[in-house]
Amino acid sequence: MTSSIKGKWALVLGASSGFGESISLKLAETGMNIAGVHLDRKSTLPHVEEVTQKIKGFGVKHHFVNANAADKDKRKGIIAELKNIAPEGIHCLVHSLAFGTLKPFTSPEEKDRISQEQMEMTLDVMAHSLVYWTQDLLSAHMLSRGSRIFAMTSSGGTRVWPTYGAVSSAKAALESHCRQLALELGKQDIAVNAVRAGVTDTPALRKIPGNEQMIESALQRNPGGRLSTPHDIANLISLLVHPEARWLTGNVLGVDGGEDIIG
Repeated sequence: MTSSIKGKWALVLGASSGFGESISLKLAETGMNIAGVHLDRKSTLPHVEEVTQKIKGFGVKHHFVNANAADKDKRKGIIAELKNIAPEGIHCLVHSLAFGTLKPFTSPEEKDRISQEQMEMTLDVMAHSLVYWTQDLLSAHMLSRGSRIFAMTSSGGTRVWPTYGAVSSAKAALESHCRQLALELGKQDIAVNAVRAGVTDTPALRKIPGNEQMIESALQRNPGGRLSTPHDIANLISLLVHPEARWLTGNVLGVDGGEDIIG
């Protein structure tokens, strides 16, 4: 199986930590070249260097860009760069952007509730940007028959948690976008799926107020007796990039050890 994807390019949005990092490393291990977009401050850049060195250790090519993946001009510039670096195109696009506002919708004090700008930013980064990246990659002829698109969602798309309202809306929208893209790209043999991980201890989770309770609850109800890990998701995607999985599209794929089936 490895030979069928070896040397092809994967583009990972949010490649420097959490799910994006693990997916980048796993796909590199299978022989894919990795293009990564990440948004890091100076303090976290040493970790990005560690990730790229690990990718390099697998003997594949890599191209990482530190930029806001939701910025229209940055997106177009990155795609233009990739057009030169990978003229054969992108086999796999992974959307793993976790940047949004964690505020309640309602609060007596205006400063404590989410604003219109924060709501729109959260939806734009965590959901709508998938559509815009797909549009621009198609326009640049960087996606072709057999390409795959994956977007990271969560059970928050159908459940509620204090301060998670905007992110929950974004996840629900992201899943809807995946279904729509699967419909529109089906005749081009481009498969699109959302991947719903279980509760996973990532930097993004640690930013959610009350994450300790989320972790404890998941540990209690997960049939496997543990949390999901980024490696679990990376392992799945490394299987689904192969030609044998091309008919799998338009789904929300639960990768959680059965966590979501327990109320």
